[in-house]
Amino acid sequence: MTQAAVGVSPTRSAAGNGYKLLAQDLSKSFRNVGHGARTGVTEVLRGFDLTIQDGEFVALLGPSGCGKSTFLNIIAGLEDFDEGNLLLDGAVVRGVSKKVGVVFQNYALFPWLSVQKNVEVGLRIRGVPGRERHEIASRVLRTVGLAEFTQHLPHRLSGGMRQRVAIARALAYDPEVLVLDEPFAALDAQTREFLQNELLRIWETGEQKKTILFVTHSIDEAIFLADRIAVMTKRPGKVKSLIDVNLPRPRDDNSRATAEYGRIRAEVAAILQEEVSLGR
Repeated sequence: MTQAAVGVSPTRSAAGNGYKLLAQDLSKSFRNVGHGARTGVTEVLRGFDLTIQDGEFVALLGPSGCGKSTFLNIIAGLEDFDEGNLLLDGAVVRGVSKKVGVVFQNYALFPWLSVQKNVEVGLRIRGVPGRERHEIASRVLRTVGLAEFTQHLPHRLSGGMRQRVAIARALAYDPEVLVLDEPFAALDAQTREFLQNELLRIWETGEQKKTILFVTHSIDEAIFLADRIAVMTKRPGKVKSLIDVNLPRPRDDNSRATAEYGRIRAEVAAILQEEVSLGR
């Protein structure tokens, strides 16, 4: 079922309405410098509206360059927005929040630190005592299946294992919101599917489901993982359609073979094709 993106008054409490995150009419531009003295402005987001409920898994999908990663960076506090509103639990998001954990595509691990120490980094920054840091990191590494690799350096791990370390590091300080920027894009197909299943296992079996925003270029990945898919327009990006993914959970490889999966895939592909055609 496709829903039009609907804005909610920023003066109302997001948490009070069941929303964890609320973006309304967000705009973001970057100033760029050309050859010589020429300058210009690239408008990345315009009129971006999205609401995400507490504990919901939302995939953000759109044409290349439409502003998906920019929106993720705004939530993570790595970029600021120019106009509009962004609320987390009813409070305006400006800067890094302890409630938000981030996982990037390139792992961003410290090569000189062991797996254990990499996972402890965020806890150390937050002033968690050493013994407690060790216990938390060990527990999270067991959760992601890396208990036997705690003393390994990142270069000794496969790409999939390094990405699991990155996910473990984000989970270690127990954020309420997890944002992931194409975390499996650089992996081979088999590893990618394995980690998709692992991410769902961690999310579905946690004591408290985290709110997840997952940026991806893959229609199949979005359908398999998400409760809803937010499909964006070409740049300047905004949410064009919100599509409910009515596939039963827990999901497995059989979910990809259902008629409903095929119907959703065709619908999303048609929306994206329309946007790509408009850009020609």
